Amino acid sequence: MKVGIIFGSKSDKDIMKNAAMALKEFGVDYEVHILSAHRVPERLTQVIREMEDSGVECIIAGAGLAAHLPGVIASQTILPVIGVPIKAALGGMDSLLSIVQMPKAIPVATVGINNSYNAGMLSVQVLSLKYMELKDKLITYRTEMKEKFISENEEQIEF
Repeated sequence: MKVGIIFGSKSDKDIMKNAAMALKEFGVDYEVHILSAHRVPERLTQVIREMEDSGVECIIAGAGLAAHLPGVIASQTILPVIGVPIKAALGGMDSLLSIVQMPKAIPVATVGINNSYNAGMLSVQVLSLKYMELKDKLITYRTEMKEKFISENEEQIEF
């Protein structure tokens, strides 16, 4: 079980670390790369091939501004790609729309702006289709999350 995490700039590290946090919670291995679809496209292609060869089964890609990175990755692999729009200009809406509006047959799953944690969780869900032990961990996680929510919110609410 292995996930690739790619983002376009060091400044995105604080946002993207939450994807790694989610993967760590479930014991999923990952590798991280800072690559730009515009500045180092050849290196990006090379790393995608290396990821495929090393057993990466899903790629999380964070991007802001033009936000081409997730789409470029998706155009070069059949691995599932999960895009994380990163808030840059226009409150991140430009990134969100760039990632979510992919052409037919080259999809990129997309999470909320700056929400790389959910990208990590979606990766876990994708991998849980293949790995039963991960599926069991995810079911336990969800059950405990619900129980915690209920216990924290059982009290009578008064205004």
